[in-house]
Amino acid sequence: MSKAESLFRAAYERLKANDPNNLPKGTPVTQNNVAKEAGKHPTGLKKDRYPALVREIQDYLKQQEIDSSIIDKKKKLRKQRTTEERLAACQKQRSKLAAICEAQAQLIEDLMDEIGDYKNGYSKPSSLPIIKS
Repeated sequence: MSKAESLFRAAYERLKANDPNNLPKGTPVTQNNVAKEAGKHPTGLKKDRYPALVREIQDYLKQQEIDSSIIDKKKKLRKQRTTEERLAACQKQRSKLAAICEAQAQLIEDLMDEIGDYKNGYSKPSSLPIIKS
């Protein structure tokens, strides 16, 4: 194995492990990125010079595509809820929001009563929460 090929191979392994030295983490594995990670020009990693390594990179990319398509299919299946499940979730959300609205309406009504009492000269201790500004 030549020195250049060992540089490319080490760069390839670092990119697969998401631990690159010359490129940002998360950089995808491609032939160009392997060459850049090795500190070489992207055209330096050619199929006719390093056929085994280029084939490994291409096989890795194909496997990644297969893995990502399987993950995408699983995500899509998880997202496909039945109409009944979506309806139940909406009803639960509606009930929760209705309870909040009722509580707010009651608070507004209590505050209006208290304002009326102050206007009429009645001053009783409030059971409402004290809001400090």
